[in-house]
Amino acid sequence: MRVSTNTVADQLLSQIQSLGRKQARLQNQVSTGQKIFEAEDNPAAVGRVLNLESEQRQIGQFGRNINRALSLSEASFAGLQAVKKVSDRAGELGVLGAAVNGAAASSAYASEVDQLIEQTLQTGNSRLGSDYLFAGLAVDAAPFVATRDVNGRITTVAYAGDANRPAIPVSETSSLTPATSGATNLGLRDFLNHLVALRDALNANSSAAVSAVQGNLIASEDQLISAIAEQGGVQTRIEAALGQQKDRATALERLVSSETDADLPTTLVKLNQATTAYQAALQSGAKIMQMSLLDYIR
Repeated sequence: MRVSTNTVADQLLSQIQSLGRKQARLQNQVSTGQKIFEAEDNPAAVGRVLNLESEQRQIGQFGRNINRALSLSEASFAGLQAVKKVSDRAGELGVLGAAVNGAAASSAYASEVDQLIEQTLQTGNSRLGSDYLFAGLAVDAAPFVATRDVNGRITTVAYAGDANRPAIPVSETSSLTPATSGATNLGLRDFLNHLVALRDALNANSSAAVSAVQGNLIASEDQLISAIAEQGGVQTRIEAALGQQKDRATALERLVSSETDADLPTTLVKLNQATTAYQAALQSGAKIMQMSLLDYIR
């Protein structure tokens, strides 16, 4: 069978080009440490990597959600602790006011309670960023609204927030509610009104009225302690969720790396082999292309 010179040249050129492409691909793998540059390199691996990267993005969003939840829980916890300190002092003033005191002493105690009321109202209307902490889902408006007398003193406090609280997704199957509950927020409102009642009883210098308010203050403090304990439990869950997502992110990174990272020792060996084959093909091609029909006739 006769093989034309053009056919030999075309086959030789095709082989050299194929070896050249293989050498270039291996050189890219060595220089970048990556073994996939185009979908055609390994379609199955590319599909797996795309799925893994999609999961990575989802985990990234969960991580941001968890950080937001942790910030909200920590801010709520700090606010409740601040109110608890006010409650402790109010309890002390209640004990002092229930004893037999003169009008001047009771008035001084009442003035201090008045400042505690203002402090608690400010804490209740505190914000994290632009959102009110103790407002439930109605985060755009101050949750505690005070009514004042002609002298500017608070006479009563109403709750204008929402009874629900936001649920923040921290995984595909679970969400957390790091904000305080509706019952806790209403309890803060009641505590403020108990402080108002204590102040008024002290201004009236009435030991009996002060004693009557003390029971309500104790109930409010018990509710505060429960709310603080709940926030502590929420933070524990948030930290556990954060650790879980970090472990998932690390595992996914390893999986993506196993699909895309080149095995440098193996790749270097293959590159040397491809380079040797490419150079040999060039040398053989040069000799073959120099031959003509006369060489065979001789």
